[in-house]
Amino acid sequence: MAREARLAAEKRQKRVRSIRNASIAAAVVVIGILIFNTVLGGSSSSKKAASTTTTPTTTVKYPAGCTSAAPPAAKPKTYKSAPPMTIDVAKTYVAHFSTTCGDFDMTLAAKDAPQTVNSFVFLARQGFYDGLKFHRVVKNFVVQGGDPQGNGQGGPGYKLPTEPPKNGYRKASVAMANAGPGTTGSQFFLVLSDTGAKGLGGPPYLYSDLGDITKGFDNVLKLGSLYNPDQTNDPSTQHTSVPLYIDKVTISES
Repeated sequence: MAREARLAAEKRQKRVRSIRNASIAAAVVVIGILIFNTVLGGSSSSKKAASTTTTPTTTVKYPAGCTSAAPPAAKPKTYKSAPPMTIDVAKTYVAHFSTTCGDFDMTLAAKDAPQTVNSFVFLARQGFYDGLKFHRVVKNFVVQGGDPQGNGQGGPGYKLPTEPPKNGYRKASVAMANAGPGTTGSQFFLVLSDTGAKGLGGPPYLYSDLGDITKGFDNVLKLGSLYNPDQTNDPSTQHTSVPLYIDKVTISES
């Protein structure tokens, strides 16, 4: 009986050793696979991750005369109603823009669009536009800005009637963006080309006349060159390739 007990004990020990050795071997295999996948990129998921993390990014260069420096943060207010009429339509009003790509002047259409110009002059004198971004650039079409939210959805808190131009739009025209008749706010667009002007349609003309760029249009074209190269007809893709700012707008009258 003692001999049989000894043989049974030896069998149990052999069985335990066999199970332990098999477990160790399996663990070695698993560790080897993990090392292979991690270090050598052996799995398809690892290869995919590597390809997405090593893709080089495109660096956009600012044209000569432009800067990457950002102005002080914008602090636009919102207003419950349009401002009272304070401009004199017999005078000439010029908006002087300082931007990421230099300065330009916009002569405002006070006679043809008095409510539009009165609002713009009011907002500019309140510092509304200082520090805002040009949030949208469409190749050979327009540069759009004046939105306190920076996404095409913002405005001054009030809406104005539409005051369209008599003779349509052209290269260097400035018109007001809207969401339909009677919804003009603070956003405006700078027309980059005659082809772009035709894209605004009309007659009838749908966008209020703000004026014309009468000085520094070459700097406006620099802004217009910094469009998203992957843009489509979808406005959500028509953003700028780099941040573009309105540093300051000042108004002169004569």
